Amino acid sequence: MLTKETRPHIQELSIRTTVISRYAFTAVHCVMLNRHSAAADGVFQLHIPVDAYVSNFTMIIGGRVYQSEVRPREKRVKQENGRARNKESADTSPDPEMEVFRMKASIPGRNRAVFLLTYEELLQRRLGRYEHVTRLRPLQLVSRLSLDVTIVDHSPIQDLQVLLLRNGRSNAAANAGSGSNTPTTAAKSELPVATVIKNEKNLCKVTFSPNIMQQAKITTNGILGDFLIRYDVQRDMGIGDVQVLNGHFVHYFAPKDLPAVPKNVVFVIDTSASMVGKKIRQTKEALFTILRDLRPGDHFNFISFSSKIKVWQPNRLVPVTPLNIRDAKKFIYMLMPTGGTNIDGAIQTGSSLLRRYLSGPDATPNSVSLIIFLTDGRPTVGETQSMAILGNTRSAVEETFCIFTIGIGNDVDYRLLERMSLENCGMMRRIHEEADASAMLKGFYDEIGTPLLSDIRINYTEDSVQYVTQHLFTNYFNGSEIVIAGKLTNQSAESLHVHVTASNNDKSIILETDVPLQHRQLETEKHVKAATAALTAGAGVAQELGVALGSIAGDFVERVWGFLSIKEGLRSRLRSQTSKEREHHIQRATNLSLTYHFLTPLTNLVVEKPEVRADGSMAPAPTIAPATGEAGPYVNELPSDTDEVEPQTQDGKKSGRQRPAPNNNMAGKTERRLAKKSVTITKTSADGDPHFVVDFPLSKLTVCFNINGEPGHVLRLVSDHKYSGVTVNGKLIGAPAPPGSHKNQRTYFSTITIVVDRPRRAYIEVTPKKVILDGQDRVVLPCQSTISVDSGELSVAVVEKSNVTVTVGQNISFVILLHQYKNPAPYQRDHLGFYIGNSKGLSQKCHGLLGQFLYQEVGLAELQTEGDARPSPILKVKDRSVPVVQKNRQIYSGTQSVSCWFARNNAAKLIDGRYEDYLMSHTFDTGDWSHGTNRV
Repeated sequence: MLTKETRPHIQELSIRTTVISRYAFTAVHCVMLNRHSAAADGVFQLHIPVDAYVSNFTMIIGGRVYQSEVRPREKRVKQENGRARNKESADTSPDPEMEVFRMKASIPGRNRAVFLLTYEELLQRRLGRYEHVTRLRPLQLVSRLSLDVTIVDHSPIQDLQVLLLRNGRSNAAANAGSGSNTPTTAAKSELPVATVIKNEKNLCKVTFSPNIMQQAKITTNGILGDFLIRYDVQRDMGIGDVQVLNGHFVHYFAPKDLPAVPKNVVFVIDTSASMVGKKIRQTKEALFTILRDLRPGDHFNFISFSSKIKVWQPNRLVPVTPLNIRDAKKFIYMLMPTGGTNIDGAIQTGSSLLRRYLSGPDATPNSVSLIIFLTDGRPTVGETQSMAILGNTRSAVEETFCIFTIGIGNDVDYRLLERMSLENCGMMRRIHEEADASAMLKGFYDEIGTPLLSDIRINYTEDSVQYVTQHLFTNYFNGSEIVIAGKLTNQSAESLHVHVTASNNDKSIILETDVPLQHRQLETEKHVKAATAALTAGAGVAQELGVALGSIAGDFVERVWGFLSIKEGLRSRLRSQTSKEREHHIQRATNLSLTYHFLTPLTNLVVEKPEVRADGSMAPAPTIAPATGEAGPYVNELPSDTDEVEPQTQDGKKSGRQRPAPNNNMAGKTERRLAKKSVTITKTSADGDPHFVVDFPLSKLTVCFNINGEPGHVLRLVSDHKYSGVTVNGKLIGAPAPPGSHKNQRTYFSTITIVVDRPRRAYIEVTPKKVILDGQDRVVLPCQSTISVDSGELSVAVVEKSNVTVTVGQNISFVILLHQYKNPAPYQRDHLGFYIGNSKGLSQKCHGLLGQFLYQEVGLAELQTEGDARPSPILKVKDRSVPVVQKNRQIYSGTQSVSCWFARNNAAKLIDGRYEDYLMSHTFDTGDWSHGTNRV
């Protein structure tokens, strides 16, 4: 254990957050100094919101950069890997609203360490406001401490509050749960010390930068507390706020000024022996308060359970009257903790009671029905197996009402409660052992106590959107918000039709409108630019953090979609009834986590630790020299028409200089050697705008076609997942068209991902700047170096600034050309070209835009039409006739021209199905082809 005298000193802690339309990006910069000559362990520890995902972690120690990588989580994970710890881990200060990210690294004597962390979260609207929390607990006084929060929104920002620093777990939990103005809430004129607010219509900025003396007045132990910002945005009674950016959309729906819907609620309360003392006392206090908040028109009942089950009003729900409220208070007052915990019996009794009422003559049409279930323990009486309890609950509920669960303390089966609520359209809330349970119970009830809508269905123009997140909702509660995101299938469309249906008491509500896509795109871009400008203002570390955040904030709508899709996948995993269904949701959520570099329950963050010698100095970085005798000038050769030619860089110069390998995270764990063998590739390719070329050697024909995709689209190039285990996807990036072009924009491949499933799952992700190989070990290779890596069945050879060759086994190889511009014009983008080298290992049932032609033969014929003097050439593909014209295409970075037969209209009739059939949800998607022979 580090003593106060030997632990490194935190010189600087800077935290910068930007919230763009409720989606928050946070970057943390921490500098530690080891003043002593001996090495010391520096512990970087940060509390992050439980719903947030870490998206990057980097250490700079001894002048060396240690970049983290996100990997799929294995069954057993080493504890030294950086990760966010959940409530059940051995953290000294558990909190249901926070998790702890902790990383320990050895800092050489008289040296500094820099820790950089970014995380992202979608702020949830509760009780009519959003809340952003930054927990400041450096555990020592910090010389330079700063917190900057910038909020930018499409709608005007209103009701902004900056609260006094919140200290203490119970105090914090109570304040978070209740939403009322407790003593920790600042008055309008009262702010935390050293806090400055700049508030404009659509942008506000809050800074908190106390010096050491100001910190010491708050506390001397470095536990400053929670810095809270609360706000809402102006909203109209309508369809909500739809924002569009780079091929994705996000829809925020939170209607106002609606009458409350009557509710039927059964409170099921644990009165087992473990509830004795503070728990039962605070539960009673909360229930007394909730009784006062029940509305005329509501119906209710109470059930208490331990080893025995007691029903306050058997076989019925009663209306809210003064007499019934008085009698309910007596029942609550007389609750006495004793006995065991019969969870299954309590749920069955409450469900039967509510179901019987709803089928009777007294039930109010279109009312909202729910069970609020509270326990502090695990099942000990009656049915004790979680799966059986869940099955019994589903059968009892019959999808007729929702179950909301609350767990108090540390001895609760939270997984059971979470699944029970998720499977029955509810949600679960944790209450920490030391929290103010009364305030949190009341706060939770306030969130769900005023239903405004039921049976909400939100639809969009058919065939205009895809991969839309949850759009059917059982209930909408006052003060909350529904958020939906998805991909646009046609970014050139003028509008998107949005149609909302719902029920409010005895009324049906229909809302619909046409959202102008191009106008919304420009508006969203405007607010992103405003956020980026605010972020990059200033100097030093603050500016550097702002630049880092700005680089990812430009794709915030897509990241909202990824964030929500992962959350949805995790919920679906818990609700899964079969192992196959569960594995499907796990795989999809894992792939999305890897795509967006999110640390989720399905991934793990891995980072190499620096090696420090006994004398406190840094061990030398591992170096990888070229193998003896491998001094040939050319590394990875591409062929010309008749023979092989030397690879060229973008400016036409030959590449072949040997350069040292980078200091990589997993250095030494994979074999790295310079490759001498040459790789032969075919004309079959997708390069440029993108232009597709398919060579049919048996037919002695070459065919070509264009794909006019949209930025953000992911195209399936090769699909052989079921047979050889290989899938290749390419992601498009947009660019303005050159002057005089007939196109509005161009698209190029920005990422090529190759996923391999045999003998074990691995993938290679290629961008113009780097190559990520995740095989036996994870390796990141820069495209600026010449290097080769062999990792089992996968090997990658990079020729600096020229090309990347990927080899799978003995009979499959692909070559990716790197198109990089030193001084790009406005219409130029660094991009990739994809070429098939060896396809012998791919099966005859291979599919994809290129893969479907690998084993096909085609024929050329002529079609005579009336009035034409000359017959028109047509291509015979399977049983289809495709009109074609002859063209010339440049391939291999313009070093070779090929004559080809060109098929128009996005390769209509040439390819199986339609272009849209080849769009994937993300770059790691291995879903099979549903329209051809590859999906059987």
